[in-house]
Amino acid sequence: MAAGDAGPSETRLTRAAIGTRALLARWRRQAGGRCLVCRGWCVDGLCAFCAARFIPARDRCDGCALPLAHAPGLAGEPRCLRCRLAPPVWSRVVTGLDYGYPWDRPIADLKFHQRLDRVAVLLRPLLAQLDDARGSGLRLVAVPVSRERLRERGYNQSWELARRLARALALPARADALFRVRDTGHQLALHRTERARNLQGAFVVSPRHAAWVRGARIALVDDVLTTGATAHAATRTLRAAGARDVQVWVVARTPDT
Repeated sequence: MAAGDAGPSETRLTRAAIGTRALLARWRRQAGGRCLVCRGWCVDGLCAFCAARFIPARDRCDGCALPLAHAPGLAGEPRCLRCRLAPPVWSRVVTGLDYGYPWDRPIADLKFHQRLDRVAVLLRPLLAQLDDARGSGLRLVAVPVSRERLRERGYNQSWELARRLARALALPARADALFRVRDTGHQLALHRTERARNLQGAFVVSPRHAAWVRGARIALVDDVLTTGATAHAATRTLRAAGARDVQVWVVARTPDT
């Protein structure tokens, strides 16, 4: 027998090991695990009770994703008064969650603590709002982080979201179509106007992928929409590079700020 060749008994053992691993993986999927919120046992990461309690059905403004409070006679109007008077630069924004308890902790775990195991549960409510996007030809672009943040974290949480959305919706995605050319720092303590000023000139479309953006319908993916300053700056950059349309897809929307 030549060196490196497996005999019949070794081949049988190898096949048995592969079959055992497959059975174990199937058992784990069927057995489930702990709910991300209440830590009770469930099959798919979020129990039915927590899903019903913490992912309420809401009519949202498609301009800012805040819950709509319909005035008499305006039922079915897709935009709030503020977005009708001052339309945003994107065509619509889609989200699945309200930012706050219990979602703030797993989103922070994803963003700062490398907990990529949170992604599937966090994306599920957003995916439920995106049936019309499946196979639609939209191209997904992740909001980029700076080189400094990438070195610090080792990954871009927005790309982790975007690539999984792309796979689920059969859409193309790029991690390198949009770049953040300077580190804008953490913006949590900044007001709306300060955030907007801080982000001026922060993004650029890669010349290498300019043709991929030009004329395309883009979905810009991020974890949380707060004041909208980051999405606004990134959208303006994509539109200036020739994108035909830009939507914003986020896991969660903060309360009105």
